[in-house]
Amino acid sequence: MPIATVNPANGETLKTFEEMGADEVERRLAAAEAAFRSYRTTGFAERARLLEGAADLLDQERDDIARTMTVEMGKPLAAARAEAAKCAKAMRWYARNAEGLLADEHPPQADVADAGASRARVHYRPLGVVLAVMPWNFPLWQVVRFAAPALMAGNAGLLKHASNVPQTALYLGDLFRRAGFPDGLFQTLLVSSRAVEGILRDPRVAAATLTGSEPAGRAVASVAGDEVKKTVLELGGSDPFVVMPSADVDRAVEVAVTARVQNNGQSCIAAKRFLVHADVHDEFTRGFTARMAALTVGDPLSESTDVGPLATEQGRADVESLVEDAVRRGATAGCGGQRPKNLPGALANGWFYEPTVLTGITAEMRIHHEEAFGPVATVYRVRDLDEAVEVANDTPFGLSSNVWTRDPEEQDRFVRDIEAGGVFFNGMTASHPALPFGGVKRSGYGRELSGHGIREFCNATTVWHAAEPADGS
Repeated sequence: MPIATVNPANGETLKTFEEMGADEVERRLAAAEAAFRSYRTTGFAERARLLEGAADLLDQERDDIARTMTVEMGKPLAAARAEAAKCAKAMRWYARNAEGLLADEHPPQADVADAGASRARVHYRPLGVVLAVMPWNFPLWQVVRFAAPALMAGNAGLLKHASNVPQTALYLGDLFRRAGFPDGLFQTLLVSSRAVEGILRDPRVAAATLTGSEPAGRAVASVAGDEVKKTVLELGGSDPFVVMPSADVDRAVEVAVTARVQNNGQSCIAAKRFLVHADVHDEFTRGFTARMAALTVGDPLSESTDVGPLATEQGRADVESLVEDAVRRGATAGCGGQRPKNLPGALANGWFYEPTVLTGITAEMRIHHEEAFGPVATVYRVRDLDEAVEVANDTPFGLSSNVWTRDPEEQDRFVRDIEAGGVFFNGMTASHPALPFGGVKRSGYGRELSGHGIREFCNATTVWHAAEPADGS
């Protein structure tokens, strides 16, 4: 993929960029290493001051960067503004909480004495330069949820962003520089995926984090494993949205629509598979299908648009292929299932796809096992709680899950048995800086956000002091 801004609403190439050469990459690696060596000794108060400054700049420039994101990858403008605001909030959360999250840990004194020490503690130190390989779907948030904790922990960052959001990528590097962070501490590398292996193998790079596809995660994890370097991976998701008889069905329908089409359906934690108990299946499906069909598809720069284009032409082709396979094998499209007709002007050349609800899904269909990265929902009728858990887990992914039940015993069962990194009851799955975020199975490993996230790229150092001899000699 060329490094370029291509407006997905009309297919127009707006700006192209030259890939950085080997000499420039080397210069930036050297700058990152030098910046880390000095920055690692700064105190939390100074790091917080700088990160708060970055948050202030982002708030001031919210409208401009939101428009850039929308033009580069097609998310509705209101969603882009909300993403920028969320990033500033996360920066401030880490600026104010990092010192406490990384405070020294002191084992019980009885254990310290048993270890032959007079005193002992666990001290957290930064690892060094961390390479971040990031996707286009949340081009600010995916980066900030790594960068804010990493910088507060004392690390340096190198960003290899998706090739279709280069202007957002460059903005991020410039943002931290203008906020006063040392030159070289956080830099954007305009390079192709082919360059990632060489950068990751460089001894000045200590670790890597990747959010993206399963193949990309496998590739980065393989190289990092060969180099014995730490990685955190957040990969795909095919999250279940379970509706049980005790649920507020009207509210579940309302949230289900937002949960499925957020970011034009291009979110790893978007609800994708709707598992509805037989007692409320028909009621839910009628309401859900009607609301999905009523969504406005169109120009993402318009405030009235609910669903914009998919970010890439290939992305739309992938969604079309999944839907066509399902319908050919017996699924029914209650709404959607095709490209929208009669879009005005240049929008007719955009990569739009109608919000779609499929029923009659079977295990033979690709969409039962593969992630649908677009505004396509699959609805299943389940007999009881046991079948709901079984179908929820019948996926290679395990990022998060959404369960609608007011029965405490059912809630306990889902917490115990759903194979996912999160279980959200009676509300939409979301990420928040105070809560750990990540998955299991092929959704990846490690955690972002919260104290778990900030400690991922730290060296947990055991500090041990010998006990004095009993006689004082």
